[in-house]
Amino acid sequence: MNIREIELPGIGKKYEIITKSKDRIVVIIHDDGRRDIYYFDQEDHEEAISSTTFDDTEARQIAAIIGGMTYAPKALETIEMAFDDLVIEWSKVEPGALAVNQTIGNLDIRQSYEVNIVALIKRNQQKIHTPGPETLLEIGDTVIVSGQRNQVKKIVKEILSRRDG
Repeated sequence: MNIREIELPGIGKKYEIITKSKDRIVVIIHDDGRRDIYYFDQEDHEEAISSTTFDDTEARQIAAIIGGMTYAPKALETIEMAFDDLVIEWSKVEPGALAVNQTIGNLDIRQSYEVNIVALIKRNQQKIHTPGPETLLEIGDTVIVSGQRNQVKKIVKEILSRRDG
């Protein structure tokens, strides 16, 4: 995917997106919070064939849906979203990981890694929002972690992934 960002003085920003399938989409973010989205004819990238406008709240709700914050497809093992330096990553507890059968508190995750576990989806699909330190992590649980990218990557590697050796 190719994304080009263009300043629109007095208006906002324009993002021109060419997808892997060669679709052209233009998103204009107005300084007042409105978002315009234009979809272009695949044969003629100069002619918009559809468009819509969202207010700020609608745009954020749609972004959350598209980004997987409200639903993560079952086929995805991990998913990552980035907001500047904040990353939210979904990762499964793998067999042999340090986290297996440990509580969040025992692992001292917040202090040691400076990240937060914002939610947990157990193997039986039970959802735990803002799990506490007493919450047990088990093989196959999906852990939703937020924090700085390097810290989130570190916890996934050191705590949630299979340990070799």
